[in-house]
Amino acid sequence: MLEAAGWGLLGASSLLIGAVIGARLRLSVSLVGLVLAFGAGTLISAITFELTEEAFELGGADTVALGLGLGAIAFYLGDRAIERRGKQRRGRMAVDSARHGESGTALMLGAALDGVPESAVIGTSLLSGTGVGLPVLVAVFLSNLPEAIGSEAGSPRRPLSRVLAPWLAVVAASTIAAALGFGLLDDASDDVVGLLQSFAAGAVLVMLVDEMIPTALKQGGREAGLVATLGFALAYLLSTL
Repeated sequence: MLEAAGWGLLGASSLLIGAVIGARLRLSVSLVGLVLAFGAGTLISAITFELTEEAFELGGADTVALGLGLGAIAFYLGDRAIERRGKQRRGRMAVDSARHGESGTALMLGAALDGVPESAVIGTSLLSGTGVGLPVLVAVFLSNLPEAIGSEAGSPRRPLSRVLAPWLAVVAASTIAAALGFGLLDDASDDVVGLLQSFAAGAVLVMLVDEMIPTALKQGGREAGLVATLGFALAYLLSTL
């Protein structure tokens, strides 16, 4: 279980790196948009080849459909709750700042709903005895960076401890999920593992359409599509190694 937790921690650690980059480097708006576009490309590849396809091989079409629906609803409901909280805060702060907070929190929610099930799957991959798949681990690491950068970029200046605190919670949850995936899912059916994978895919897909891609296009301009394709190609190459 300790090995599984270590791999889960490594994959999720890029969230902390991205949060520090976004909060401290003060990247230009256009660069943040292109970073988000690259991340969107990597996540589309992960949804297609690392999550949905493998979930179908394990559990079939019904498992994939159920998991996609549950993940999508989970993100939608969480995002609506964030939006309602943001509306209550707008009377006490600037509208632009509040809207950024909503978008950033939505990206964090997407990272959590994606990262925790994905880390559990990383833990289950060790059950075969062949070790964790390096391409999957690298793809998870790369896709986490833009989510955290985009969430923190442009936010009001805060102490680093306040920036990292929520991301540490996501990383801790992902680490625990990887350990539990190894320790508790040894006898789990293929349907359960497939459901976890497709749940993550559904949550990320809604986050991409609602938050990541529109922001990438608005801030990164017409080059966003090219950069997203680059991210997709790189993640796909990693998945084939």
